Amino acid sequence: MKTLLHICCAPCANQPIEVLRRDGFEVSGFWYNPNIHPFTEYRARRNCLRDYAAEIGLNLIEKNDYGLRPFVRSVAEDIEHRCGKCYEMRLFETARQAAELGFDSFTSSLFISPYQNHELMQETAERAAAEYGVKFLYRDFRPYFRDGQNFAREHGFYMQKYCGCVFSEEERYLKKSKIIP
Repeated sequence: MKTLLHICCAPCANQPIEVLRRDGFEVSGFWYNPNIHPFTEYRARRNCLRDYAAEIGLNLIEKNDYGLRPFVRSVAEDIEHRCGKCYEMRLFETARQAAELGFDSFTSSLFISPYQNHELMQETAERAAAEYGVKFLYRDFRPYFRDGQNFAREHGFYMQKYCGCVFSEEERYLKKSKIIP
């Protein structure tokens, strides 16, 4: 079974790739992350993933769209609930790509993160699957999170400190300095 794995970064993807391959899936990666800002962060994550994909022989499909303006426009009206819009952007595009390219299913490395809203991501992915007529392959990769992080450190991967969007970076700094806007 061919599955398209949306990948947010190599540290989050290494274990889902391994698990899916071990379970007999033919995995291709899909890079589409218009939420990641600034551009230097976007480039660092993308380039680390490119190197890792080449190392393990992973077919990597890229929609290389540094989408600062479209992302900000889509979340500007409700920044507190931006994650739902972000999931929609990425999971709907993954489903569309999976359907157009003839994959049997799709999923995302986002499902490894204990910091993401799994129920909302799953509901969003199921809507995307229905819209594009391709199966959503749900896997809860969270039990592999620490192993993935350790693997990333051992292999010298670029390790980010926030989910990727400029607003999560802002929150990270506000928490550090205890500044309240």
